[in-house]
Parts: sequence; C-alpha cells; structure tokens
Amino acid sequence: MTILTEENLRLGLMELASRDRDFARILDIFGHPPHWRRETGFPTLLQIILEQQVSLAAARAVFERLCGIVVPLTPENFLTFGDTQLKEIGFSRQKIVYGRSLANAITCNQLDLTHLEKLDETVIRTELKRIKGIGDWTVDIYLLMALQRPDVFPKGDLALAVALQKIKGWTVRPTPDELEAIAETWRPWRAVAARILWHYYLERKSAKTL
Repeated sequence: MTILTEENLRLGLMELASRDRDFARILDIFGHPPHWRRETGFPTLLQIILEQQVSLAAARAVFERLCGIVVPLTPENFLTFGDTQLKEIGFSRQKIVYGRSLANAITCNQLDLTHLEKLDETVIRTELKRIKGIGDWTVDIYLLMALQRPDVFPKGDLALAVALQKIKGWTVRPTPDELEAIAETWRPWRAVAARILWHYYLERKSAKTL
C-alpha cells in the first residue's frame, strides 16, 4: 500500500508536468500545490459529509461550531446531541441523519476506521458506502486527504471539473464520467493531478490569472 509523501508528491508532480503541458504551466505560475492532509477518523469523515454539495467555507463554519459544543468530538458524544441543537449550529436534517448513521456504525462496532486504514481501496469503499449518506465523493476525499492514497480521483468534484475546463479552454464542462476517463491518463498519480487542479482553482479565484 503506497502512501503519498512529500518525496513521492514531488515525483508525481514532475511526472505529470512531463506528460501535460497545461499542468507544467500551472506549476510554473503557481508553484507546487500544498500537500493537503487531514487526520483520519470520525471528525474528518463527518466534516467531509458536511462538505457535500455546499461550499467548503460554509461546511467549515458548521464544523467549527460543532467542535465548540461537542468536546471531544467522538461518535459517542455526537450522539448525545439532539436535532434541535444540531440544527441551531447549521446541520440540515439530512446531514443530521448522515452524521448519526456514521456515529452509530462506529459505536455499534459495525465500522472500524482504524482497521480500515490498512485495507485495499476497494474494500474501504465498500465498507464506507454501507453507511447512509456516504457515496463515492465522500470516500474519494477521505482516501485522498486522510489516508493519503496517491491514485484516487474524485470524479464528482465540481471544482476539479471547472478547473480542467478552464485550463483546457473547453466550452463545456466535463461530466463526472468524462472526468473519470480523462483521469485514467494520470495514473498512478491521479490524487496528485487532483491537487494540481484544486491548486489552480483556488489560486485562479484570487489571482484572476490564466
């Protein structure tokens, strides 16, 4: 099982830049993307659930308020809070259901996130998707950011589709299936390609370049 490190991140960036001139141009202009990392475990997976179909800033605000009242943020403590309390800090009714499903799975020993870290990605995906509210995008982000797997690509991520459309000068944004097919050419560094595209997306918003 390969984990993305600072060393092989640089290797992946060099390899992708040699394959794709647009990637090379992004790295020349904006530099290397951050080696984004998140802690493994319940809080991170819950935060990713909060990030589904909303802005990162909005999800972060809700998560920070949650961390302020559920101390420490464990599945057991999360389950002690009622719907009204969670709605007051920004949880939607749907996200409450999803959060409880995850917390219950862990407390009932149906899901062991620590054990999961050592397993094959296919097994991880199958186990996590048993939980209501966890789909491929959530699993992909957890694999990429928390478990640091180097060859994962969240085909359903809107920012990645927007970034690729912009750097390629396409008039139409690629669909998730098209994005997945294109990403095949970036193996075994698809997670590194995702970091390049996110880096471009974020930098472009502030720099208005390219």
